Amino acid sequence: MAAGIRQPSGESERHARLKRLAFLWAQAQGFSACAMEVRLPKCRYRADVAAYRSQRKEIGWTAIFECKQALCDLRRDNCPNEAARDRLEVICRRRELFETRLHAHYPAWRSVDWLFPEFDPRNFASVGHRGYACAARGLRALQNRIYHCTKFEKMVRYKCANLFFLVLPKDLFRESEIPVGWGVLIDSDNGPTLVRRPVWHETTPQSRLDFLQRIATAGTRNVNREFGITFEHVQTMRTSDWYSA
Repeated sequence: MAAGIRQPSGESERHARLKRLAFLWAQAQGFSACAMEVRLPKCRYRADVAAYRSQRKEIGWTAIFECKQALCDLRRDNCPNEAARDRLEVICRRRELFETRLHAHYPAWRSVDWLFPEFDPRNFASVGHRGYACAARGLRALQNRIYHCTKFEKMVRYKCANLFFLVLPKDLFRESEIPVGWGVLIDSDNGPTLVRRPVWHETTPQSRLDFLQRIATAGTRNVNREFGITFEHVQTMRTSDWYSA
């Protein structure tokens, strides 16, 4: 692990490496405000890495990066039902087939004037195709039943951010294991590689500002930890009249 990055107690070196990779990649994509272990709004979860990308004349974007170092960590609970795993693969292939055909039937999507090509502006659910909606709904339901965990789904449902990424080792990436709408960043031999683009999720300007404040709070907490600054130290520096006219 790189010098200067302190590894939290109980965190493996592999997980810390994935967090560092996400932290660096986010900044390289223009997310200038980033922090690790950020408490998310509207839910009890913490994001491994949270990032904010400013925009001219408007509130910027927000992104969440979740790092998973092992398949059991990604699934949370292993499902012994092999038939369910096989069904998951079938539904995933069906969804990909629908996406391919929808893209062919909506050629205007190929010429969308999208300012940021690294993200996918296409939201296939907005077309209203019953077959695709059924496949996506079945995929989400089956994933939740297999994994016994709704963390990823809740992050999206509660609109915690505009973009969601999974950060995985190269050998861990399996298309059928990726939550619907999430992008995937893998730690490959040639550095971080975006192998699946995230779907854009609308959020309110106020929620994005709240997200930015949480990034700033987490960043302050991390710097305090690095310098050994405690709450007692802060209390001794308090004054009551520094802002008086």
